[in-house]
Amino acid sequence: MKRDLNLWATLSLLTAAALTLLSLFLPWWAMKFYAPQYPEGLNIVVYPSRLAGDIEIVNGLNHYIGMAPFSEASFPELKVLPVVVVALALLMATAGALRRRVLAWITLGLFAVVGVGGLWDMARWLRKFGTELDPQAPIKLDPFVPPILGKNTIANFTTFSTFQVGALALLLAGALLVLALTLRDRPARVAARTAPAAEVSAA
Repeated sequence: MKRDLNLWATLSLLTAAALTLLSLFLPWWAMKFYAPQYPEGLNIVVYPSRLAGDIEIVNGLNHYIGMAPFSEASFPELKVLPVVVVALALLMATAGALRRRVLAWITLGLFAVVGVGGLWDMARWLRKFGTELDPQAPIKLDPFVPPILGKNTIANFTTFSTFQVGALALLLAGALLVLALTLRDRPARVAARTAPAAEVSAA
């Protein structure tokens, strides 16, 4: 099988695979809540396979505004996502080991589709929980959509949504995928520039 990726591209792909696997053990996203009664803040932390933080307290507070309670069981994606991440990492490692450009392109395409799909899914869940409020709740609020990234105010709570180190690891993995495809073209460009000079010398 012809190898059309150079050594640096291979190293980039293997590093991307390692970062993608590492992200399984790191938080991807978090929302922190601040209020006068909780000056230290409350956290919701999302890992690719689980939730962490002050989930029960947040659910108790959300009850008063009519928001549905949530748990790991609420999100079937948490069972599927680790498999998807491992599959992407294996594709990256395979493309690097075989040094095949076409495999790297396929992996980058799938990586992009999963990334965009993940952001869409997050936005969908945030919209669902923020707009499907119980009209019989003790505190009446207009429907709202918590942002994926940034500051928001809900009643007397101020929230901050941020991507975490696991998401940054995935972002770096994606950049390394692009870099691997860029590095592959360098030898071809060098050969194209030197070929005319070689022909002149031969003449």
